[in-house]
Amino acid sequence: MDEKRLTPEEALDICNRQDRGTLKIFLGYAPGVGKTYAMLNEANRRLGYGQDIVIGYVENHGRPETEEQIGKLEILPRRKITYRGVELTELDPAAVIERRPETVLIDELAHTNAPGSKNKKRYEDVLEILAQGINVISTLNIQHLESLNDVVFQITGIRVNETLPDRILQQADEVVVVDLTPDALQNRLRRGSVYQPEKIQQAMKNFFRKGNLNALRELVLRQAADDVDEDLDAYKKQEGIRENWHTVERLMVCVSASPNAKKLIRRGARIANRYKCEWYVVSVRSTRLFFDNYTQEDEKMLQSHEQLARQLGAEVVYLTGHSVSETLAGFANRKHVTQIILGQSARTKVETFFRGSTINKLVKMVRDVEIHLIPIGQ
Repeated sequence: MDEKRLTPEEALDICNRQDRGTLKIFLGYAPGVGKTYAMLNEANRRLGYGQDIVIGYVENHGRPETEEQIGKLEILPRRKITYRGVELTELDPAAVIERRPETVLIDELAHTNAPGSKNKKRYEDVLEILAQGINVISTLNIQHLESLNDVVFQITGIRVNETLPDRILQQADEVVVVDLTPDALQNRLRRGSVYQPEKIQQAMKNFFRKGNLNALRELVLRQAADDVDEDLDAYKKQEGIRENWHTVERLMVCVSASPNAKKLIRRGARIANRYKCEWYVVSVRSTRLFFDNYTQEDEKMLQSHEQLARQLGAEVVYLTGHSVSETLAGFANRKHVTQIILGQSARTKVETFFRGSTINKLVKMVRDVEIHLIPIGQ
């Protein structure tokens, strides 16, 4: 029998999740795209199916259409906190755990709780609730991911103070992207469906500029694509599927210390830009006994190749292996590379006879991969 054994890490992850509730996140690129509306809409459908689902915390921001979506959903009491003479309300995790619904809605996952709360951040409240076996549905905007804080500031000129660790999104059992074109979102903003009238003009001139919205929207779509890619990779491993399905292009440029390698790197950059895909510039150092060692000039040339590759946006990878072709093929298969760029061999017929052709060997080892063979003289 060909049983697929779990790694210790996979087994531990399964154990940790067995008694844990599931986390579903509605992800958007800006306020007003419809995350809370979509969450409430799904909750009402589940309620109609007989599921025990309640509202732990929902913020309607004064939007009538969002308020209407609450419908017949049960709303749990919020925790009241007085801070500097002002009464604030927050999610009450204890009330959720005492009620023990099958699923609870908790809006704005990245929210910072009022001083005096048990936890500083709302996502920490959510983790406590999940640990009790209660499912959570929540909402999040892409700009609140900690790793994107500097990127968002560069795009919008606004520093987002409320952030959460990327691992929270990565650990979600389901992520649903709530999408709306920037033009449609700006129209919603002008109609007063996002902010109060006095805030509209300022928002249009700052965060809600069309260029900002396009950039943030691309961040969300790329995040979703990465999540889908990880799920597909896990599925293929589980099912023992080794073939490339070409759902996403990935490019590998194979280089040596030859000055001609720069042509391969530039060609790779053009192809990668065309497909907007990940690409690698890979060099292999053979451990074979009679393999020629790199000279000091060779090392300088490789450094020059690395500098060019990084400037053009590639990930540079140095590998070591007995067989160059086997090492390259192994990397290509692990990374699900769909296209490989190689330079025409500089070996003489005699050298090829005794040492074989790296190109021919590699072609036989990789599956469903396009090979680009670039003549040296070009």
